Amino acid sequence: MKTVLITGSSSGYGKATAQLFLDRGWNVIATMRRPSDNSIKGPADRLQIVALDVTNAESIKAAVNEAIGLFGGVDVLVNNAGIGGFSPIETTSDETIRRMFETNTFGVMAMVRAIVPHMRERGSGTIVNVTSSVIFNPAPMVSAYTATKTAVEGFSEALYYELAPLGIHVKLMEPGYGRDTKFESNMMALNDENSFPPSYQPQLNALMSSLPEVSTTLEDAAAAVFRAANDTSSTLRFPAGADSVAIAKKHAELSEEAFLASMRQTFGVSHE
Repeated sequence: MKTVLITGSSSGYGKATAQLFLDRGWNVIATMRRPSDNSIKGPADRLQIVALDVTNAESIKAAVNEAIGLFGGVDVLVNNAGIGGFSPIETTSDETIRRMFETNTFGVMAMVRAIVPHMRERGSGTIVNVTSSVIFNPAPMVSAYTATKTAVEGFSEALYYELAPLGIHVKLMEPGYGRDTKFESNMMALNDENSFPPSYQPQLNALMSSLPEVSTTLEDAAAAVFRAANDTSSTLRFPAGADSVAIAKKHAELSEEAFLASMRQTFGVSHE
């Protein structure tokens, strides 16, 4: 029986992913900063809740060591934990930017560094890093967040080559807009009345009106992670959700000039 370790499992995509792996018969180690937040339902012999803060080195070390001991090893690591930000870069505080990088980027790197020795010794394993469709569809007001996820994309592709000779697969899951998650409300909670100066209102209005009617569901994201975790082919990227799949296809098919023109139109941005 295989074992998966999932970060950020208290809600959203992480919780849905943990539930799906449990339903498919896996051992699941669901991590979260506050284990008291757990609402995942599953058999006690296959579900373990472990405290983990991906921004804290000691917490990572303790959690990974505990995870390895619980079921005799970890076959798959899913780096799902993440936070967002939604504001113009000029009003995004240093604290918010650093917090996003600490969780979304450095946290992923730290978890990979912690688990790779274990997987290397076993000669097998899979690492699934969750990014976002913003990496091929950057938008106004999420520039700092986009930077954190784009960094993980580059990091993961380099690891894809670096770890392959050791028997370790690296995969990317790229979800679209998560309407069913707490992501949007958590992002907006960071803002105040000064976050959007009047000059940005036209872009903000255009952006909000351009949100896709079809978004990435919890089930879409969980299913994509499960496919990635079980995939032994050379595939690296797994877009998830109709919106993410559509924009990834559009980005691949259009020239850069045509794609940029399309996005400028979407966001009401002129180019003079």
